[in-house]
Amino acid sequence: MALLPRNAVAVGSSSGPRLAAIDWAMAETAAMLGHPPAAIAELRSFRSILETQIPQDTVDLGLRGSPNLEALSLVAPDLILSSSYYVTYAPKLERIAPVFSQSIFVPGEPVLPKVMNLLTSMAQRMDLPALGQNAQRAAADAVASLSARVQRWSDRPFLLIEIGDPRHVRVYGTDSLFGGMTEAIGLRNAWGSGTRFAFAAPVPMESIVQFSDAWLVITGDVPIQTENGLSRSALWNALPSVRAGRVLRIGDMNGFGGMPSALQFARELARSLEERA
Repeated sequence: MALLPRNAVAVGSSSGPRLAAIDWAMAETAAMLGHPPAAIAELRSFRSILETQIPQDTVDLGLRGSPNLEALSLVAPDLILSSSYYVTYAPKLERIAPVFSQSIFVPGEPVLPKVMNLLTSMAQRMDLPALGQNAQRAAADAVASLSARVQRWSDRPFLLIEIGDPRHVRVYGTDSLFGGMTEAIGLRNAWGSGTRFAFAAPVPMESIVQFSDAWLVITGDVPIQTENGLSRSALWNALPSVRAGRVLRIGDMNGFGGMPSALQFARELARSLEERA
């Protein structure tokens, strides 16, 4: 059986369909259920950004936006995991195997309930409903444990950003995976509204000056040129959060993933806060 996300949920495994995944959120959800796909699109990047571990013999299906249909056919899956992002490929995928697809990231709609429900809907589609119920309970327990760890910071706002260049950021709203998990563990997302795409971008750096009492949580790797630009930026260095040292960096993560990515984000946020305690 494949290993699940580190320090996350382990729900057991049993016989089930042979899976292939075009969508990463679907792939990591299957792995969380104890049934990692036999083939995943953009496998190398999937492995590098997620804690979810999968078997070494997993097949790489090429680009998510242009999967290798020949390789997919050779895998001979019983079920292909996809999403609304790849709807144009649905007819071609369906000629190979049945497709299970769900819309998770819908503009303006909270994501976290959708990725939680995906655990049970996918397990039901695999005719293994007990795995979904167990996974939901384990995820809820993990959220409760993380909530206890960060309770002392519950009175402070957190602004979740990804830095594109020295003058612009991407901000995760309440309808994003990270924003939803921030609130689920009892913290407050300073960007207290939804967005069109679960994040707002590009947002001028000046826009975050108004969040003077917030902790800045930087997700994603900052390019070296951007890093150098920030170090010389009078605007960045004048931000109240930067001057006060309320900046956390939690690395590159999948903001468009499933429950494993949400829990990974929350664990890294909790760890970063505890290191400052």
